[in-house]
Amino acid sequence: MLSRQQDAYGFIIEQRAKGIAAPEIIERDDGYVGLSSGAPAYFAPFEEWPAHQRRAMGFVRGRVLDAGVGAGRVSLHLQERGHEVLGIDWSPGAVRVARQRGVPARVMKLTGLTKKLGPFDTVVMMGNNFGLLESERRGRWLLRRLHGLTSEKGRIVAESRDTSAPTVTDHRRYHRLNLERGRMRGQLRMRVRSGSTCTPWFDYLLVSPAEMRRLVRGTGWRVARLLPARGDSMYAAVLEKERA
Repeated sequence: MLSRQQDAYGFIIEQRAKGIAAPEIIERDDGYVGLSSGAPAYFAPFEEWPAHQRRAMGFVRGRVLDAGVGAGRVSLHLQERGHEVLGIDWSPGAVRVARQRGVPARVMKLTGLTKKLGPFDTVVMMGNNFGLLESERRGRWLLRRLHGLTSEKGRIVAESRDTSAPTVTDHRRYHRLNLERGRMRGQLRMRVRSGSTCTPWFDYLLVSPAEMRRLVRGTGWRVARLLPARGDSMYAAVLEKERA
Protein backbone atom coordinates (compact mmCIF):
# COMPACT_ATOMS: atom_id res chain seq x y z
CA MET A 1 0.00 0.00 0.00
CA LEU A 2 1.19 3.52 -0.75
CA SER A 3 2.44 5.56 2.19
CA ARG A 4 1.18 9.11 2.79
CA GLN A 5 4.40 10.41 1.28
CA GLN A 6 3.88 8.33 -1.86
CA ASP A 7 0.16 9.00 -2.33
CA ALA A 8 0.39 12.16 -4.43
CA TYR A 9 -2.81 11.36 -6.31
CA GLY A 10 -4.70 10.88 -3.05
CA PHE A 11 -3.21 14.10 -1.66
CA ILE A 12 -4.52 16.04 -4.68
CA ILE A 13 -8.01 14.57 -4.29
CA GLU A 14 -8.16 15.07 -0.52
CA GLN A 15 -7.04 18.68 -0.88
CA ARG A 16 -9.66 19.33 -3.53
CA ALA A 17 -12.33 17.78 -1.30
CA LYS A 18 -11.37 20.44 1.27
CA GLY A 19 -11.60 23.22 -1.33
CA ILE A 20 -7.81 23.56 -1.64
CA ALA A 21 -6.09 23.55 -5.04
CA ALA A 22 -3.10 21.20 -5.36
CA PRO A 23 -1.17 20.88 -8.65
CA GLU A 24 -0.88 17.48 -10.32
CA ILE A 25 2.56 17.24 -11.89
CA ILE A 26 3.27 14.39 -14.31
CA GLU A 27 6.88 13.29 -14.69
CA ARG A 28 7.88 10.85 -17.44
CA ASP A 29 10.99 8.68 -17.51
CA ASP A 30 12.47 10.61 -20.45
CA GLY A 31 12.57 13.80 -18.36
CA TYR A 32 9.33 15.30 -19.67
CA VAL A 33 7.34 17.18 -17.01
CA GLY A 34 3.76 18.37 -17.49
CA LEU A 35 0.92 19.84 -15.47
CA SER A 36 -2.35 17.88 -15.53
CA SER A 37 -5.74 19.60 -15.48
CA GLY A 38 -6.23 17.36 -12.48
CA ALA A 39 -8.68 17.53 -9.62
CA PRO A 40 -11.58 19.60 -11.01
CA ALA A 41 -12.33 16.84 -13.54
CA TYR A 42 -12.26 14.20 -10.79
CA PHE A 43 -15.21 15.87 -9.06
CA ALA A 44 -17.15 17.05 -12.13
CA PRO A 45 -20.91 16.35 -12.15
CA PHE A 46 -22.30 14.25 -14.99
CA GLU A 47 -23.63 17.23 -16.97
CA GLU A 48 -20.08 18.64 -17.20
CA TRP A 49 -18.46 15.45 -18.51
CA PRO A 50 -17.27 15.32 -22.14
CA ALA A 51 -20.00 14.05 -24.47
CA HIS A 52 -18.24 10.75 -25.26
CA GLN A 53 -18.04 9.92 -21.54
CA ARG A 54 -21.73 10.65 -21.06
CA ARG A 55 -22.59 8.44 -24.05
CA ALA A 56 -20.42 5.65 -22.66
CA MET A 57 -22.52 5.47 -19.50
CA GLY A 58 -25.43 4.30 -21.62
CA PHE A 59 -23.60 1.00 -22.20
CA VAL A 60 -23.15 0.22 -18.50
CA ARG A 61 -25.39 -2.52 -17.16
CA GLY A 62 -25.82 -4.57 -14.00
CA ARG A 63 -23.29 -4.79 -11.20
CA VAL A 64 -20.29 -2.53 -11.81
CA LEU A 65 -16.59 -2.54 -10.98
CA ASP A 66 -15.21 1.02 -11.16
CA ALA A 67 -11.50 0.47 -11.79
CA GLY A 68 -9.58 3.58 -10.72
CA VAL A 69 -12.47 5.03 -8.72
CA GLY A 70 -10.64 8.25 -7.84
CA ALA A 71 -12.96 10.70 -6.09
CA GLY A 72 -15.93 8.58 -7.13
CA ARG A 73 -17.60 10.69 -9.84
CA VAL A 74 -18.44 7.73 -12.11
CA SER A 75 -19.57 5.49 -9.24
CA LEU A 76 -21.81 8.19 -7.82
CA HIS A 77 -23.51 8.73 -11.17
CA LEU A 78 -24.05 5.00 -11.65
CA GLN A 79 -25.39 4.59 -8.12
CA GLU A 80 -27.91 7.35 -8.83
CA ARG A 81 -29.03 5.28 -11.82
CA GLY A 82 -29.57 2.25 -9.57
CA HIS A 83 -26.41 0.24 -10.21
CA GLU A 84 -24.61 -1.67 -7.49
CA VAL A 85 -21.01 -0.45 -7.66
CA LEU A 86 -17.66 -1.42 -6.15
CA GLY A 87 -14.79 1.03 -6.65
CA ILE A 88 -11.11 0.13 -6.41
CA ASP A 89 -8.03 2.34 -6.48
CA TRP A 90 -4.40 1.97 -5.45
CA SER A 91 -4.58 5.38 -3.73
CA PRO A 92 -5.65 5.27 -0.05
CA GLY A 93 -6.43 8.99 -0.15
CA ALA A 94 -8.70 8.64 -3.17
CA VAL A 95 -10.53 5.72 -1.54
CA ARG A 96 -11.04 7.73 1.66
CA VAL A 97 -12.68 10.55 -0.32
CA ALA A 98 -14.79 8.16 -2.41
CA ARG A 99 -16.06 6.48 0.75
CA GLN A 100 -16.83 9.85 2.36
CA ARG A 101 -18.92 10.67 -0.70
CA GLY A 102 -20.90 7.43 -0.40
CA VAL A 103 -19.08 5.03 -2.71
CA PRO A 104 -18.24 1.47 -1.54
CA ALA A 105 -14.52 1.41 -2.34
CA ARG A 106 -11.40 -0.58 -1.54
CA VAL A 107 -7.68 0.11 -1.74
CA MET A 108 -6.69 -2.38 -4.42
CA LYS A 109 -4.99 -2.70 -7.79
CA LEU A 110 -6.57 -4.57 -10.69
CA THR A 111 -4.06 -7.36 -10.08
CA GLY A 112 -5.56 -7.90 -6.60
CA LEU A 113 -9.04 -8.78 -7.84
CA THR A 114 -10.37 -12.23 -6.95
CA LYS A 115 -13.56 -14.14 -7.76
CA LYS A 116 -14.74 -13.47 -4.20
CA LEU A 117 -15.54 -9.89 -5.28
CA GLY A 118 -17.39 -10.85 -8.46
CA PRO A 119 -19.08 -11.45 -10.69
CA PHE A 120 -19.46 -8.05 -12.37
CA ASP A 121 -21.62 -7.24 -15.37
CA THR A 122 -19.61 -4.14 -16.36
CA VAL A 123 -16.06 -3.04 -15.65
CA VAL A 124 -15.77 0.73 -16.00
CA MET A 125 -12.32 2.23 -16.77
CA MET A 126 -13.05 5.89 -17.46
CA GLY A 127 -10.70 8.87 -17.19
CA ASN A 128 -8.06 7.14 -19.37
CA ASN A 129 -8.12 4.18 -17.00
CA PHE A 130 -7.71 1.61 -19.76
CA GLY A 131 -4.15 2.70 -18.98
CA LEU A 132 -4.26 0.60 -15.80
CA LEU A 133 -3.48 -2.41 -18.02
CA GLU A 134 0.11 -1.03 -17.92
CA SER A 135 1.66 -2.89 -20.87
CA GLU A 136 0.91 -5.34 -23.66
CA ARG A 137 1.86 -8.44 -21.68
CA ARG A 138 0.26 -7.34 -18.41
CA GLY A 139 -2.75 -6.02 -20.29
CA ARG A 140 -3.51 -9.33 -21.98
CA TRP A 141 -3.21 -11.14 -18.65
CA LEU A 142 -5.54 -8.67 -16.94
CA LEU A 143 -8.09 -8.81 -19.75
CA ARG A 144 -8.24 -12.60 -19.45
CA ARG A 145 -8.60 -12.21 -15.69
CA LEU A 146 -11.45 -9.71 -16.10
CA HIS A 147 -13.09 -12.13 -18.52
CA GLY A 148 -13.25 -14.68 -15.70
CA LEU A 149 -14.58 -12.14 -13.19
CA THR A 150 -17.49 -10.95 -15.33
CA SER A 151 -20.86 -12.43 -16.16
CA GLU A 152 -21.70 -14.21 -19.41
CA LYS A 153 -22.76 -10.91 -20.99
CA GLY A 154 -20.03 -8.90 -19.29
CA ARG A 155 -18.73 -5.64 -20.73
CA ILE A 156 -15.78 -3.32 -20.29
CA VAL A 157 -16.50 0.37 -20.82
CA ALA A 158 -13.12 2.08 -21.05
CA GLU A 159 -11.45 5.31 -22.10
CA SER A 160 -8.09 5.86 -23.76
CA ARG A 161 -6.23 8.30 -26.00
CA ASP A 162 -5.38 7.67 -29.64
CA THR A 163 -1.58 7.77 -29.73
CA SER A 164 -1.59 7.68 -33.54
CA ALA A 165 -3.17 11.15 -33.65
CA PRO A 166 -0.94 14.19 -34.35
CA THR A 167 0.75 15.36 -31.16
CA VAL A 168 3.54 17.60 -29.89
CA THR A 169 7.17 16.85 -30.71
CA ASP A 170 8.07 15.67 -27.18
CA HIS A 171 5.39 12.98 -27.33
CA ARG A 172 6.33 11.82 -30.85
CA ARG A 173 9.93 11.47 -29.73
CA TYR A 174 8.82 9.41 -26.73
CA HIS A 175 6.67 7.18 -28.94
CA ARG A 176 9.70 6.43 -31.13
CA LEU A 177 11.81 5.71 -28.03
CA ASN A 178 9.19 3.25 -26.79
CA LEU A 179 9.13 1.38 -30.10
CA GLU A 180 12.94 1.18 -30.09
CA ARG A 181 12.75 -0.35 -26.58
CA GLY A 182 10.21 -2.95 -27.70
CA ARG A 183 7.37 -1.31 -25.80
CA MET A 184 3.98 -0.22 -27.09
CA ARG A 185 4.05 3.30 -28.54
CA GLY A 186 1.81 4.81 -25.85
CA GLN A 187 3.25 2.92 -22.88
CA LEU A 188 4.21 5.53 -20.31
CA ARG A 189 6.69 5.13 -17.48
CA MET A 190 5.67 7.93 -15.14
CA ARG A 191 5.05 9.19 -11.65
CA VAL A 192 2.82 11.86 -10.11
CA ARG A 193 4.02 14.69 -7.85
CA SER A 194 2.25 17.28 -5.74
CA GLY A 195 3.95 19.31 -3.05
CA SER A 196 6.31 16.98 -1.19
CA THR A 197 4.39 13.82 -2.16
CA CYS A 198 5.49 11.64 -5.06
CA THR A 199 4.27 8.24 -6.28
CA PRO A 200 6.62 5.42 -7.20
CA TRP A 201 7.29 4.99 -10.92
CA PHE A 202 4.53 3.05 -12.68
CA ASP A 203 3.49 2.04 -16.21
CA TYR A 204 0.36 3.47 -17.84
CA LEU A 205 -0.86 2.46 -21.28
CA LEU A 206 -2.44 4.68 -23.95
CA VAL A 207 -3.60 2.95 -27.13
CA SER A 208 -5.11 3.83 -30.48
CA PRO A 209 -8.33 2.02 -31.48
CA ALA A 210 -6.29 -0.25 -33.78
CA GLU A 211 -3.88 -1.07 -30.95
CA MET A 212 -6.80 -1.79 -28.61
CA ARG A 213 -8.23 -4.26 -31.13
CA ARG A 214 -4.87 -6.04 -31.38
CA LEU A 215 -4.40 -6.03 -27.60
CA VAL A 216 -7.75 -7.69 -26.84
CA ARG A 217 -7.34 -10.37 -29.53
CA GLY A 218 -7.19 -13.81 -27.92
CA THR A 219 -8.34 -12.58 -24.48
CA GLY A 220 -12.02 -13.40 -24.96
CA TRP A 221 -12.97 -9.77 -25.63
CA ARG A 222 -13.74 -7.81 -28.77
CA VAL A 223 -14.12 -4.08 -29.39
CA ALA A 224 -17.85 -3.74 -30.06
CA ARG A 225 -18.14 0.04 -30.29
CA LEU A 226 -15.98 3.17 -30.35
CA LEU A 227 -17.17 6.55 -29.07
CA PRO A 228 -14.72 9.27 -30.21
CA ALA A 229 -14.46 12.65 -28.54
CA ARG A 230 -15.25 15.55 -30.81
CA GLY A 231 -12.09 17.47 -31.73
CA ASP A 232 -9.85 15.44 -29.44
CA SER A 233 -7.79 12.23 -29.50
CA MET A 234 -9.70 10.82 -26.52
CA TYR A 235 -12.27 8.10 -27.08
CA ALA A 236 -14.35 5.59 -25.16
CA ALA A 237 -14.71 1.96 -26.16
CA VAL A 238 -17.21 -0.78 -25.33
CA LEU A 239 -15.66 -4.25 -25.11
CA GLU A 240 -17.94 -7.30 -25.17
CA LYS A 241 -17.25 -11.00 -24.77
CA GLU A 242 -16.63 -12.99 -27.91
CA ARG A 243 -19.18 -15.65 -28.71
CA ALA A 244 -17.99 -19.20 -28.07
